[in-house]
Amino acid sequence: MSGDSKKTIIGSGLTGPLLAIMLANRGYTVDLYEKRADLRKADISAGRSINLALSHRGIHALKSANVFNEIEPLLIPMKGRMVHLPDGNTDFQPYSINSHEYINSVSRGELNKILMTVAEKTGNVNIHFKHTLSKAESGVLVFENGKRIEAEGEVFGADGAGSVVRQYIDSNSDKPSKSEPLGHAYKELSISADAAGEFKLEPNALHIWPRGQFMLIALPNTDKSFTCTLFMPIEGENSFTTLVNADDVSCFFNEYFADALPLLDDFPWTYFDNPTGKLATIYAERWHYENFCLIGDAAHAVVPFFGQGMNASFEDCEVLLGCIDECNRNWQAIFSAFNEKRKPDTDAIAKMAIENYIEMRDLVAQPEYLARKKIANQLYRKFPNQFIPRYNMVSFSSIPYAEVYRRGMVQKEIISNLNSENLDFPLAESLISEQLEPVN
Repeated sequence: MSGDSKKTIIGSGLTGPLLAIMLANRGYTVDLYEKRADLRKADISAGRSINLALSHRGIHALKSANVFNEIEPLLIPMKGRMVHLPDGNTDFQPYSINSHEYINSVSRGELNKILMTVAEKTGNVNIHFKHTLSKAESGVLVFENGKRIEAEGEVFGADGAGSVVRQYIDSNSDKPSKSEPLGHAYKELSISADAAGEFKLEPNALHIWPRGQFMLIALPNTDKSFTCTLFMPIEGENSFTTLVNADDVSCFFNEYFADALPLLDDFPWTYFDNPTGKLATIYAERWHYENFCLIGDAAHAVVPFFGQGMNASFEDCEVLLGCIDECNRNWQAIFSAFNEKRKPDTDAIAKMAIENYIEMRDLVAQPEYLARKKIANQLYRKFPNQFIPRYNMVSFSSIPYAEVYRRGMVQKEIISNLNSENLDFPLAESLISEQLEPVN
């Protein structure tokens, strides 16, 4: 390979090592710099959340990197939402009418370990741990440990929402990136396995306690525990600000999550032991400058309510590799094509993720939502290549997110013209054939 074979990646979270594997498989040599110690050796947290939802886009990217077979044993299928109603009853809402379409709970830490190990096994990737990037400059990377490294070849910022690489690109852009806070935050809790070592809740579901302005969710782990996350406004009547002491927290959970309360580990003390995480969306117009390029959360961090942060970032890697093929190793052309091609899609998933928060915390318990969902599923069954519910397009297809958003708006309008009690299929068919092209 020619002199352009050396690449540098900042950040060894999830996107960094996957990109390293894909580049290494093409014969590039990669230096990967990670601020933390090696989590395969040190007992440290893998990052923000303990488990994630892996779906079609992420799986597709992992398969294209030939790494999915090693990750598959870690996955726990979640076939739908188990909605926990305030009266203590539950309502299971499948994600799809097709039994083969579901999302998967996966441990962030275990996934991270496998990706790093596979990257090293290529023989083309060196991971440098305990290297926190403090500053990027033209042609130079400056680390907190005092090292200054010449940025040979292309440098990819896979360093997350607080990206130092993005700060450098911003400093050379007339349209710097912006972070839009959601005004809501999150706190992780846990439910351990029962005395017999079994799950205390149905394992093949994403559990959700929707309560209007806030919600609790729970995802299964392979050790038969559940990771729970409370999402709530930072300020206001029911908010993180109002839950000051153990009594406040216990009363709040007793009122809103009574069926979950006896299951939670060391409660309410874990509430105070675990940090409160902030939620925001990163919007960046310019993803590249000189030999630097952003990828994943560094370019487009989203709120977690569509389970697409990791999936979108993994899909980025595939899109970038496609641009490398199309642009014949002209890296400025590659970066421009990647930015131009991907930005409309990441803007669309950012918007859908925020909309899905309202759906999860509120709408899933509303009769009108259930009536619309019923119509959508009937139309999907009858017109499977034209009318595909938005959730299915996002989670179980590779249809570009911007196109998903567009089709979703058209479908919403079609549903508003139909009656769920007496569905007029001829009318539905004419509306669909006029407005929705078949999907291949």
